[in-house]
Amino acid sequence: MNIILLSFFANPWFCTIAIILGFVLLIYGADWLVDGASTIAKQLGISDLIIGLTVVAFGTSMPEFVVSILAAAEQNTEIAITNILGSNAINVFVILGLTAIIFPISSEKSARQFDIPWSLLAGILVLFFATYTRPVSIGWGNFGAFSFQRGFISGIGGTVLLLCFLVFMWHSFHIARTNTDEQEKNSTSVSAPKAILLIVAGLACLVLGGEVIVRSATSIATMLGVSDAIIGLTVVALGTSLPELATSCIAAYKHNSDLALGNVIGSNIFNVFFILGTSAVIHPLPTYDGLWLDAAMVTLSSLMVMAFVYGTKKHEIKRWHGCVLTMVYFIYLAYRILSL
Repeated sequence: MNIILLSFFANPWFCTIAIILGFVLLIYGADWLVDGASTIAKQLGISDLIIGLTVVAFGTSMPEFVVSILAAAEQNTEIAITNILGSNAINVFVILGLTAIIFPISSEKSARQFDIPWSLLAGILVLFFATYTRPVSIGWGNFGAFSFQRGFISGIGGTVLLLCFLVFMWHSFHIARTNTDEQEKNSTSVSAPKAILLIVAGLACLVLGGEVIVRSATSIATMLGVSDAIIGLTVVALGTSLPELATSCIAAYKHNSDLALGNVIGSNIFNVFFILGTSAVIHPLPTYDGLWLDAAMVTLSSLMVMAFVYGTKKHEIKRWHGCVLTMVYFIYLAYRILSL
């Protein structure tokens, strides 16, 4: 079976058709996911932001999860890190930027007070672990997965990230319970079982579509003789971020901007605290040339979102903000590619 699949993905025409079909899966999957998640949110009296930070963010981050966990297990640690940092940069600069251009993105109070600052903390922690210079022994001898080392995101660092993730989830569900108590349940035309079916089907299409596109695009890049470093920074990172792109753009088109913002912020937090944390626990993640810049860009993306949200009376990301975000990303991408 694997030989047949490899022969298919070695054919450029098959890869091209697979990419088109992958985009179809992403569009339908994102549409179903947004509809189902919004329905559940209204029926439970939970805000769209909380749904975006949990169910939608988890589902759309599954491609990153699969790629990074497998890469760490196979000791392909550079892909495990570049996938996460590249995806997070794309999530804010490209996805949030394009979403804001389609329709201005409003923000809820909880996002301004907790979620956006925690996405900033995620980038800062990666910078810290990547540049920590003094080894620290904690009693496990030479078992390097549980010691701080220069140039490593170690197992103890991964554990810290996972603990941060647990705190974030506790706060999110605390907000959800508060909203459930304070808000009146809304009736919708879609039944709960159908909404759940839409969510499951949407997530399945998103994951499958993202996987098909990544594998096909990677095969085409390899045929063209593009280096692995460029593939990891562009094709893999962009491919695993396609579910977030499709979900957020469709949410913005339907004027459901809270879900779009929650999806991006939740995915970024999930990517660093859970996926990168789990990857580091599985196998220590050594740094690579350009890690500091990549982590700095992830941190800058959160700072820019905070500045845009706090800098407007309506606390929203406007269309011109979206243009600035996308422009910054393409300047950064051009620099990274030219410096490889």
